[in-house]
Amino acid sequence: MLDNNNIVKTKFYAIATFIFILFGCTSKTVGFESLLLEMIDREAMASYPSPEYICLQFSSYDRATVTSGQPSWFANWDRSMFIRIEENSGRKEYVMMDTNKPGAIVRFWMTFAGENCGKGTLRIYFDNDTIPAIEGGAMDILSGGKLAGGPLCSSVSDSTKYEMRGHNMYLPLPYARHCKVTYESDNIQDPGAKTGGESVYYNINYRTYAAGTKITTFTMDEMKYAAKTLDEVQAKLQNRDRGLTGLNTGTQLLSGKIAPGKTIAETITGEKAIRRVRIKIKAGNLEQALRSTVLSIWFDEQETTAPNVCSPVGDFFGTGYQVRFSNTWYTRVDNDGSMTAWWVMPFARNCRIELHNAGVQEVEAEAEIVTASWKWDKRSMYFGAAWRQFTRLQTGERKNNEGEGGPFDINYATLNGKGMYVGDAVTIFNTVDAWWGEGDEKIYVDGEKFPSHIGTGTEDYYGYAWCRPEKFANHPFIAQPDGSGNFHSGYTVNARFRTLDAIPFNTSLIMDMEMWHWVKATVNLAPVTFFYMLKGKNPNENIDMNGIKEPVALVRADITTCNE
Repeated sequence: MLDNNNIVKTKFYAIATFIFILFGCTSKTVGFESLLLEMIDREAMASYPSPEYICLQFSSYDRATVTSGQPSWFANWDRSMFIRIEENSGRKEYVMMDTNKPGAIVRFWMTFAGENCGKGTLRIYFDNDTIPAIEGGAMDILSGGKLAGGPLCSSVSDSTKYEMRGHNMYLPLPYARHCKVTYESDNIQDPGAKTGGESVYYNINYRTYAAGTKITTFTMDEMKYAAKTLDEVQAKLQNRDRGLTGLNTGTQLLSGKIAPGKTIAETITGEKAIRRVRIKIKAGNLEQALRSTVLSIWFDEQETTAPNVCSPVGDFFGTGYQVRFSNTWYTRVDNDGSMTAWWVMPFARNCRIELHNAGVQEVEAEAEIVTASWKWDKRSMYFGAAWRQFTRLQTGERKNNEGEGGPFDINYATLNGKGMYVGDAVTIFNTVDAWWGEGDEKIYVDGEKFPSHIGTGTEDYYGYAWCRPEKFANHPFIAQPDGSGNFHSGYTVNARFRTLDAIPFNTSLIMDMEMWHWVKATVNLAPVTFFYMLKGKNPNENIDMNGIKEPVALVRADITTCNE
């Protein structure tokens, strides 16, 4: 049996958080169909959820990860780690998830390695039933069409061998009282697969609702009953329905040539919400312009403080400082350099949008902002985006799976207040022929001492697997517009935009990602995070934006030379 101390800790802090922020019940019923509709309701993301929930994660992270400051904090045997082993009707089942609270599975990712890998049986039990509601081959269920087709059940990248893909299921699975997930395989030899056998990697994001919340447990009959809704949701996700049809919209233009050190701006008044932002940048050195042209947005007369949104334009749209095609639910980048975002950004009185040229060359900008009416209420939240760059980052020495060799945590974001964490993207320039993203995410919610979200690798967090460099831009919530820097010196961009797996926080959220490069290297790494805030401190007040002034071409040459 495995040491479950970390799991107990995580559950303790999760329950404490649960008690703190959630009480009572709601008259609204949560079910398979309602969750599907919530997934495509763009306005819902901009309002604090009702009924309220917390978002947690089970994963195969290395259970030696116990104490910060110890090498084992970065232990990397993050495979074939389970809660326990059960004997059920003569079967040996490895328990991946077990929760006795009402909730819903909202994201399920897996990948496998080893002889005959991935051929085991996945079972999902609801409400303490001894008969699984869902049973079958793991890859068949998650991405093979046994439950649903893409994009809700799909694998990435299409260019990667199927067995080496990340298998992602976003199909929501609600339950009224209890959920248990198991995997049966005769190929598993030991925790961590240290002596061989099948390596099983998994991340399960799930919601937990307050006791008393009305939830209709998932059944295959319920899924058949909601077949029409499921088809409509799948079509909207696949076609990237932007949610503008039928709205009474207005358009503001913000265009012109911006000299070095200068700004162009536009103010919009009224009780409204931005529904689309489209920007195209032209410059002699387009790469530099994408990094040194900064998008800033203030909401409701907050111009004297830091902006709610503050990011280089390329990073904000998930392409970094090179134009790479992508097409997600929230963003699109076209090959001609046109960049568009469909985040809903409400405000009660006004907003101010600025484009600032922090570079040394003149930049020509074309921006279009589409707004629509919005009824501001006590659940309305301000949209935010925060960017930072870790310049000439030293990654540490060659590491081992016990965590020795100098890995460390990088802070993507620290949010203080009440709101929702809804996504992030990272741009990295790697300078050696080795994988840079072995590190795991660690997300702490509302003062947790141990993260309630701890994963199995950066690429797993972003939905793919095995450091694969193949591009993918065919999924609504995850993307790798460029992966050429994964195994070799080069440029990589990863993005994950959350939907039902958005993470609410009542007092704080800390998003860390381990820097766990395989070898000693110098890299540039720039994450951008996306969130909504009901109230709280603006994280952009203390963010160092000096990275925008770095000459990107010179930095590449400089840090490559450093590794020679």
